[in-house]
Amino acid sequence: MTVSTLSHAQSNSELEERLAELEQRIVAAEKRAAAAERRAKQAEQEMAEVQANESEPVSQDIESRLAEVERHANGEEGFSFNVYARSGLLIGEDGKSSEGSPYVTPAGAQGGAVGRLGNEPDTYAEAILNYKMRFDNGAKAKYTTMIADSVTTSNDWTAGESNLNVRQVYAEFSDLPSFTGAFEDAKIWAGKRFDRDNFDIHWLDSDFVFLAGTGGGIYDMQLADNWKSNLSVYGRSFTDFPVDSMNPAAEETDSTDNLILTSNNYFGNWQWMVSGMNAADNDERSTSGPLDAADNGVHTMVAYHGEDFFGISEGNSKVAVMHGQGLGAATKTIGGNGNLTEDATATRIGLYGTTYMAPKWRVAPAILAETSEDRYAQGDQYDWATFNVRLANELTENFEMQYEGSYQWMDISPQGYGGNNAVEGDYTKLTIAPTFKPQVGGFWQRPEIRVFASWSDWDEELNDYSASDSFGKPGFTGDDWSFGVQTEVWF
Repeated sequence: MTVSTLSHAQSNSELEERLAELEQRIVAAEKRAAAAERRAKQAEQEMAEVQANESEPVSQDIESRLAEVERHANGEEGFSFNVYARSGLLIGEDGKSSEGSPYVTPAGAQGGAVGRLGNEPDTYAEAILNYKMRFDNGAKAKYTTMIADSVTTSNDWTAGESNLNVRQVYAEFSDLPSFTGAFEDAKIWAGKRFDRDNFDIHWLDSDFVFLAGTGGGIYDMQLADNWKSNLSVYGRSFTDFPVDSMNPAAEETDSTDNLILTSNNYFGNWQWMVSGMNAADNDERSTSGPLDAADNGVHTMVAYHGEDFFGISEGNSKVAVMHGQGLGAATKTIGGNGNLTEDATATRIGLYGTTYMAPKWRVAPAILAETSEDRYAQGDQYDWATFNVRLANELTENFEMQYEGSYQWMDISPQGYGGNNAVEGDYTKLTIAPTFKPQVGGFWQRPEIRVFASWSDWDEELNDYSASDSFGKPGFTGDDWSFGVQTEVWF
């Protein structure tokens, strides 16, 4: 047999195999088609039987099932998962872990935050689990659990330092058909939660106002055409404190709940919030002087939520002024500080905005400042002001350069409270951070991965404020560089 004949025979053999394989596939397809036809006829018979025996047409049942699928797809029903997380490495110029945080300065203990970019050595994560339900009468329910943890170690196993905590557990009902009039669109809730209408300055990692605890309330009462109102009651537990105010080392201790009643009102873009609070027996807490610890307080805030950049350009902006007395002098975390005196007063102002100043350049300036007195001891004074700006230059679809400058002035006179000393001075921080993203565009696009270099400096006097804070520690006395990498995620 010649080579040509052998090749031709081999080709015929391959062709026959392919034809045989094709015939098998055709036979299998015919069998599947026949089976599908039988199932279709069976389904038609079943539907005919149901239609004959049921008063409600089958089409309505199908429509209701389709509607249920759509509700799940639209997020009206079913399980959802949300996250906020950050994690990074912050290394000083000496090659060791560096001190840092937005609350690193002496003013930080009173809420005086500085810029956070390139200034966070921690790993912090929030996992929010939601389950939504919709009932036949149109009512909706949502159940939420939030778990959070925060550590500063760089190790993979951090059980020894873990602050794992369930921060929220609550249920919320809405669209209740028996609610009418001013309550037609209202939502009721109970449990442990962050108030829905808290808002913050992200660049400083500082809330304008933070209302949280365990309690209940109602949102979105429509009291007039241009007036929506929320009403809530929260409880916050103050830690045990000595009953004998003249002997802080006394073994007998007491505790109390601070009950906070809040009315939160919206008039278009304007918000007016007022809170009253009472903590029975908190005045028995030991203080540093003749003033008693507060057992009640009041807090109020007026805010404007802008839909542009202060009327100058497109973007957004927020401005808020807060004032509190007694327990209300914790202007940010409402009712969260039991050490405040009965004469404590505090006033805080905050603002921020975001806009594009050029097609590829974003800018976000922020100001946060507070003055308070008689806070923990008679005659004490805590004054500080932070000026911050975050810039970003979008260079490609996946890369941008971020820059941040932060300046804080502080004048603190604690009158010996906590063993701290009076100081006055300035803090400055500058950061440059090459940043990678799946997609750039706007300040709120996450996730992102940053590498950064930060320079910080402060007046030498600030190192003498406290023996236990970060300032003044070896290798962290001012004019310091730090370097690192960080990821930030939310969805």
